[in-house]
Amino acid sequence: MKSVVQRVRNASVVVDGQTIGAIEHGLLVYLGVERGDDASLLEPMAGKIARLRIFTDGQDKMNLSVKDVGGKVLVVSQFTLCADLHKGNRPSWDPAAPPQVAEELYEQFLEAMLRQGVEVEHGMFGAHMHVAYENDGPVTILLDSCSMGRGQPVTGR
Repeated sequence: MKSVVQRVRNASVVVDGQTIGAIEHGLLVYLGVERGDDASLLEPMAGKIARLRIFTDGQDKMNLSVKDVGGKVLVVSQFTLCADLHKGNRPSWDPAAPPQVAEELYEQFLEAMLRQGVEVEHGMFGAHMHVAYENDGPVTILLDSCSMGRGQPVTGR
């Protein structure tokens, strides 16, 4: 499981001309589900994101989490995070989980984020989405289950 976490001033997701998710001040999280990922990864990933100390305190030091600052989280499913680029210039999507598995884990991830005590907005799994955001900093963090000591890399990576 991979995620890109961005500290944002605002973010929104539009599908077919309709805004389906929007936040002010918080985190935009792109989530990619890989083959072999399972529900055991959800709570550790959600917890890590909710506790990331990437918001500044009174001394302008990154020392506060999204929970500490009362921010919200916008989660967008993004299978392209799972791309394999080892051969040629056309990405292979083989490392991505099958859509049925990925959608189930994505929905469970949203619930896991809610259990962390943060307000959550989300995109629409499998839809063509337009995501707009204003990165704050910029602050962008790459997080995957392997870097958290969980999960195994997909064979061939």
